[in-house]
Amino acid sequence: MASKRRGKLAYKILFWFLLISLGPMVFVGFQLVSISQQSLRKETLAMQESLTVGFADTVQKYVTTFRNVLTETSGLEDFVTMSPVKQQQYLNRILQIHLAVLEISVLNDKGVEALRVGRFLGPNPEMRDFSREDVFQTAVGVKGQYIGRLERFQGLYPTVTVSVPILDGRAGAARIVGVLAARISLNPLSTMLAMEFPATGKSQAAVVAPDGFLIAHSDPKEIYKPDARLSEDVLKVVTTQSSERGGGEMALPDGRRLLAAFAETRDLGWIVYVQQPIEAANQSAEEMRSQIVTVLVGVVLVTVLLSLWVAGHITQPIRMLKEAADRLGRGQFEDLPDVVTTNDEIGDLAQTFLGMSESLKEKTGELIHAKQELEKFTKFLEKRVDARTRELKAAQDELIKKERLAAIGQMASVVGHEIRNPLAVINNSIYFIKTKLATAGEPDPKIAKHIKIIESEIQQANGIINEILTYSRQRELKCERVQLNAWLEELLSVYPLAPHIQLEKILARVDVPVDIDTTEMQQAVRNLIGNAVEVMPAPKGGKLTVRTYMPEPGWAAIDVGDSGAGIPQDVLDKIFAPFFTTKARGTGLGLAVVRKVVDRHKGRVDVESRVGAGTTFKLILPAAV
Repeated sequence: MASKRRGKLAYKILFWFLLISLGPMVFVGFQLVSISQQSLRKETLAMQESLTVGFADTVQKYVTTFRNVLTETSGLEDFVTMSPVKQQQYLNRILQIHLAVLEISVLNDKGVEALRVGRFLGPNPEMRDFSREDVFQTAVGVKGQYIGRLERFQGLYPTVTVSVPILDGRAGAARIVGVLAARISLNPLSTMLAMEFPATGKSQAAVVAPDGFLIAHSDPKEIYKPDARLSEDVLKVVTTQSSERGGGEMALPDGRRLLAAFAETRDLGWIVYVQQPIEAANQSAEEMRSQIVTVLVGVVLVTVLLSLWVAGHITQPIRMLKEAADRLGRGQFEDLPDVVTTNDEIGDLAQTFLGMSESLKEKTGELIHAKQELEKFTKFLEKRVDARTRELKAAQDELIKKERLAAIGQMASVVGHEIRNPLAVINNSIYFIKTKLATAGEPDPKIAKHIKIIESEIQQANGIINEILTYSRQRELKCERVQLNAWLEELLSVYPLAPHIQLEKILARVDVPVDIDTTEMQQAVRNLIGNAVEVMPAPKGGKLTVRTYMPEPGWAAIDVGDSGAGIPQDVLDKIFAPFFTTKARGTGLGLAVVRKVVDRHKGRVDVESRVGAGTTFKLILPAAV
């Protein structure tokens, strides 16, 4: 019974290999042939369209090049004032450099030739009158240039006439005093087409005017006919198109089918046309069809042989798989194969494997659940540890800050008491000396100068003691609600500003209410104004800008800006540190006090500075609800 079932499995493998692999492959193969034929046709047409567009641009550049040569020549400063002999030398040089130029003429402001040179002219050529022709009328008109008048030189070679105005700018505004016209050979265009589309190929290309005049052709025999024109059937199709470029299949009255593309040249109106017989475009597709059929036949033979080989050898791995399933049942969990339930040997193995996998599945589920619970608990612990670490660090920082402030406060109290008493005695002594000097008559200027120095130093020392005491003092905030603009106006009105400082106030339209300790906030703003004034010394001075606004809903801001030298980037990160200063004199507590005051009001301080442009401090405070 087992032997018969193994035979069924071999036949099944062979049958399904043939059905699954060969059926879709044959279908896909023929679909590929059809798709390839269409793709090759589209690719050929796209290539033709690309060639027409590219050559249309080449034609336009070819004609434009000679127009530019004429424009540059007519624009020479002394071309207008040249003698005919010198002008002829210039025109002869153009003939020598540009072989496609057959003839050049200089027309006066009446349209009559004043000078005419050419490759095939006699010594005294006849002067012609162009006053009523487009070559003159268009050049002196609004367009200012002319490209047209297609003719056949000596009845064979296609040419185009190009003309540009000659301007006289000596009197200021440019004035047209004549026209420079040239007759250009178009033979090089046929040469380029012949190189791109050789006679050995099946494609042909042409450049044609809308009236059918054949300008260039890939076959030189066609272009040199006395009355060379594009076929009326083709011309009718090309000239009736509404778009400037395109392509597709074209059926001619004589039964021929062509794959054709066209593109119109910019500014000229000429049409570049490329054609190829539809049979030539399909030839590659037919060759591909033959190759695909050959490949399919080979694949069929290989698939049959491979199917027979697999069918003959697949039963042995399945028996090994059954043995592996037995080992799994005994608790050996290595190299477990996939299980497929069928009515053959694979079915026997599947039954054995499924029976043993149930217990494994249950145990594995328990392990996975335990692992997930462990991961959740681990993440929970990590979050708790991180939170506690942040709290400890914040508490430690706050404790260090309080200890530092307490030490500074204790030191400031001692220093203030021990230094202010001598300073008061010195100040009283100075007052006594000044009184005595005043009663003795006109005092010595040097003595008066030194007395002022002593008074200034006493004031400086008192200011330092006040800054230290202000920074170290810890007291309860006494907040009151004020209108920010009104409060700032009052502060600025009593602040003494030197004449060399220009004050600019920019206050918000809406006077925002804020809850602040007016004493502390006044000290902070005065510190910023004082710093701004110090960086704009006399006599140059500068502009002090004070601005209020709402940076976002629920917040009010005060900007204090100066036009001083700015703060370097390496210093900007340290300016709020206590006792840090770049000044020759000072405690370095001014900005530290500012930050402390704003922090106590639940706000923040931002600073913007550019070296050489100035600095702006931004006090951002919560608006009153």
